[in-house]
Amino acid sequence: MARTLPSKSTQEQWLQLDHQLCFALYSSSLAMTKLYKPLLEPLGLTYPQYLVMLVLWEGDGLTVSDLGQRLQLDSGTLTPLLKRLEAAGLVQRLRDSADERRVLLRLTAAGRHLKQRAAKVPPEVACAAGCPLDELAALTARLKTLRDQIVQATVSPAA
Repeated sequence: MARTLPSKSTQEQWLQLDHQLCFALYSSSLAMTKLYKPLLEPLGLTYPQYLVMLVLWEGDGLTVSDLGQRLQLDSGTLTPLLKRLEAAGLVQRLRDSADERRVLLRLTAAGRHLKQRAAKVPPEVACAAGCPLDELAALTARLKTLRDQIVQATVSPAA
């Protein structure tokens, strides 16, 4: 089947900022982070710290490398976050006795208790989004699929 090229006017339209998926995602991310800031301040967390806590509330005792894979962050980004969470008394970083190269993350009692207070955040975000929960769930699933497809497309082939 022959593939036709878009017309010049269509090409120009796609070069407009409002037609860029990347800008829609970027500006939505900025708006989301701005929305979370006042919701997280009473918890004493920044948005990246909140993401770390979400992962640890799902499964305590992860290694730093497991956490980094889950959040798609490198250890250079994670280490300062974890140090601040440790200083706040929410997590402990412990060397794995079986392999001292591995650092295990454990929630403290305060870190575990913070989960109850954080439970108020998602409903407030959903309310601010102004759409039903099933619509938010569908959007989240579609964005995960989009992310995975983009990651797969950017992975270089094995040598």
